[in-house]
Amino acid sequence: MGLFEELEWRGLIHDVMPGTKEQLEKEVTKGYVGFDPTADSLHIGNLVPITLLMHLQRAGHQPIALVGGATGMVGDPSGKSEERKLLTVEAIEHNLNCQKKQLEKFLDFNHPERPAIMVNNYDWFKEFGFLQFIREVGKHISVNYMMAKDSVKNRLEGGMSFTEFSYQLIQGYDFLHLYETQGCKLQMGGSDQWGNITTGTELIRRMRQGEAFALTAPLIRKADGGKFGKSEKGNVWLDAEKTSPYEFYQFWINAADEDVVNYIKVFSFKERAEIEQLIEEHEKAPHLRVLQKSLAEELTERVHSKQDLETAIEASNILFGKATSDTLKRISERDFLSIFDGVPTAEIAKSELTDGIGILDLLANKTGFLQSNGEARRAIKENSISVNKEKVTGDTQTFNNNDLLNERYLLLQRGKKKYFIVRVV
Repeated sequence: MGLFEELEWRGLIHDVMPGTKEQLEKEVTKGYVGFDPTADSLHIGNLVPITLLMHLQRAGHQPIALVGGATGMVGDPSGKSEERKLLTVEAIEHNLNCQKKQLEKFLDFNHPERPAIMVNNYDWFKEFGFLQFIREVGKHISVNYMMAKDSVKNRLEGGMSFTEFSYQLIQGYDFLHLYETQGCKLQMGGSDQWGNITTGTELIRRMRQGEAFALTAPLIRKADGGKFGKSEKGNVWLDAEKTSPYEFYQFWINAADEDVVNYIKVFSFKERAEIEQLIEEHEKAPHLRVLQKSLAEELTERVHSKQDLETAIEASNILFGKATSDTLKRISERDFLSIFDGVPTAEIAKSELTDGIGILDLLANKTGFLQSNGEARRAIKENSISVNKEKVTGDTQTFNNNDLLNERYLLLQRGKKKYFIVRVV
């Protein structure tokens, strides 16, 4: 398949300007996507435009990633019901630097013929005066044209500042600038960006009598109406400090069956035949979660690393009894608490473990995990008690500070599914 057919099959085309397919087939094309520096990490919603750039480069074209040092100072009103809070210059600079490092993981900036390019629109806006901008750019786009955009129409009733109203002109000028300086003829983005992108193609047509193209991908929607990219804890970030590789892996593992068929096409780089085979397997036995596992593995390795993927799989196996005490000792405190979120907890003083604490005290007297010493003895005799995933063999066994996980936890377990955390304070 050509690039256009590939994107179409994967469900990555929502709106497209006439002639875009022909342009991609005619010559090597430079295409760009803009990234909004409102946070110091990209999130999984950004994986869609990142994936568009990756497909562009893999098909032999040249991707440009624009980080919005200038547009970040204004705030994009697209898809927003109220005015954004303006960030400081220092915050924007910090966010840009963090996002640049993340983008370098996905695009090849060292390709011998068509290396990816990264630009910051602050570089051309910092010397562009307001009067110069409204004279040279503003006069080419009518207020009527700007008012017709959904990003404006949807905000008229609640009110919209001139700052946000002007955003589409600024983004439109980005496209014009890249057209002139880089020979960029294509802008891509989410479907909520269509109005801003076509303002750019209109500026290129009116100011330079040139031709440029636009392509947007649909915004990912969940079948239950929930917002894609959100977990119970909030955004799913690409930064391992904000969303650990284990939590990232779990997001995809827990994807609903009706959603994952769409996700695998959008986010995977597997060939069509392989994806269709996986979908067929999934439909025959959805309980095996073939699609979820395949996608979780591919994306965790792409966004993080092979080692992070292996650790995430090990951590995921803990709840299913396939993990060892060594696995527990390797995982971070954050992942440990994520895995056992909601498990009953009791606290004991660290001094209690200095000379060792007996298993009966640990199970019953000091924690209340089990109701009595008698129940604890019976459970030990039945071989159903584990501490840190290791079986307890006798009721005289003791534990001390050397047994702690992350220097502050003991994990108690009865049978396969009943867990209890002792937090040492």
